[in-house]
Amino acid sequence: MSRRAARYQAKKIAEESAFEEGNNDSLAFKSPHCLEPNTILQLFTACFRSILESPDLQHHIQIVKERLYHRDYLAAFDNDDKRFAYASRWSPARALAYASLFSAMGPVRDLFADPEKTSRVVCVGGGASSELVSLAALFARSKEHYSTSPSNLDMTIVDIADWSTVVSNLSAHIKSKWVYKPESFNASFLHKDILSLELDYSTMDLVTLLFTTNELFCEKRSETVKFLQRLNSQCRSGSLLLIAESAGSYSHITIGSKKFPVQFLVDTILVGKPDANDGAWEIVQSSESCWYRVDTREVTYDMKLENMRFFYRLYRKK
Repeated sequence: MSRRAARYQAKKIAEESAFEEGNNDSLAFKSPHCLEPNTILQLFTACFRSILESPDLQHHIQIVKERLYHRDYLAAFDNDDKRFAYASRWSPARALAYASLFSAMGPVRDLFADPEKTSRVVCVGGGASSELVSLAALFARSKEHYSTSPSNLDMTIVDIADWSTVVSNLSAHIKSKWVYKPESFNASFLHKDILSLELDYSTMDLVTLLFTTNELFCEKRSETVKFLQRLNSQCRSGSLLLIAESAGSYSHITIGSKKFPVQFLVDTILVGKPDANDGAWEIVQSSESCWYRVDTREVTYDMKLENMRFFYRLYRKK
């Protein structure tokens, strides 16, 4: 075996081991537990072809970037032009990262391992549909072995901005391209404020808040605390909760004259005070600084695909 081939084989073995052992600090570019990165990107290309070819796309992207820089989230996503610009520009890279993250979590993979099960997921702040596509990529891979089995994935996407058209477009492509039985995959969108929405969390297997928790705390701190407390009381035993945010000071919350990492506040509410372990949830997997890097030699997309660095917590209800 040549040195080059040996290095390639060693890298491949290391990547596979990272998934099986739960390496928290660096996610593999691709995983055997979900569809390939190029397949994921091809879905976005097919769904957003007219958007990607629009001469106005860069203009809308710049407007969205400016609004997000000033943390004016409502103005950033107040019409379909901005929402489709964001979804075509940033959702693909996030979908790749989320698919790798979900694939690296045994408890999440187990949701799709049972060919008889209907898995129910709610994605808070997931209107841009990265969560939708990434979880569908895991589900579709699991269905390759049991294409006619009765297992289903039912997703509820909740967002304060009206992402209904984006969600419906991507869902339609997933149904037609990725699953043998279209009725096995269902995604519904709720144009609601999660902080005031009455939702039946007792039926959910997984709740996700990806790059959403910090925004909620900044907008309405006391209501966000109450929302997390509702998860404490209403989620069933064994259900999962995944929270991810940017690593570093961007995700710090100011209380009085002090700043706290948002994960410290969330852990205190969900798990309890440090060393007390008297909360409703337990942490089953986490990282304070996790990298997902895009291998641009293996994929093509019309827009730049950024690497991502974030922290995450996967909680299980006691």
